[in-house]
Amino acid sequence: MVTVMNRIFVSPDYVETLEERFRNRAGLVDQMPGFIRNQVLRPLGEGDPYIILTQWESHEHFEAWTRSEAFKQAHARGMPEGATTAKNHIEVHEVIMDTGA
Repeated sequence: MVTVMNRIFVSPDYVETLEERFRNRAGLVDQMPGFIRNQVLRPLGEGDPYIILTQWESHEHFEAWTRSEAFKQAHARGMPEGATTAKNHIEVHEVIMDTGA
């Protein structure tokens, strides 16, 4: 299993816009082979990024998502100019231990 973290640095003026977009998303990723979970994590620290955390059965499944038409559709409507304060940063990790139920 792999996790993918997309760190999005959001301007305070666009926090509601970002959260509303995720609440009303099309959910295309949810139907992708190998997809497990999507979480949107709101930062508690000022200036910290939102983290969009997805879990996948494998890195290959995640890569297939990024090459899919569904990915293009899901990301076609970007955030407005000035909505982010820094470039997004994506991290991919392999899960080597999970103590969850």
